[in-house]
Amino acid sequence: MLGQGKNRKTANTRVDTIIGQQTRIEGDIHFSGGLLVDGRIKGGVIAEAGSSSVLTVSEHGNIEGDVRVPTVILNGTVTGDVHSDERIELAAKARVDGDVYYKLIEMAMGAAVNGGLVHRAEPDASVLAFDREAADSGKLPE
Repeated sequence: MLGQGKNRKTANTRVDTIIGQQTRIEGDIHFSGGLLVDGRIKGGVIAEAGSSSVLTVSEHGNIEGDVRVPTVILNGTVTGDVHSDERIELAAKARVDGDVYYKLIEMAMGAAVNGGLVHRAEPDASVLAFDREAADSGKLPE
């Protein structure tokens, strides 16, 4: 299975739902857990908010729509933006026609991204913290 090498540490690839190679789905898919796509999806693929869901797209899999999943393991094609809050792994036959938003990325030789790569760093707590009284008085912290 994709993402399982001898000495490789990858995301948990437990599969709860499979979309088979002979299956075509039109419409958005909302899921939690592990989703394996061997078929075609025309619509968005969205993981439940706050989940640790994993989307695996095999070399036969094809998604036409945006993807919003914490962990993405891709060896097929996505035509749309890919938003990954945790990790994205682009295998050798992966192709993304859209922007990729990631925290961690692994990209094999042969993978293609026809769009932008946008790194999402963890927000710095010092940037988020501010003195409410100073803000209300118009004085900014030093």
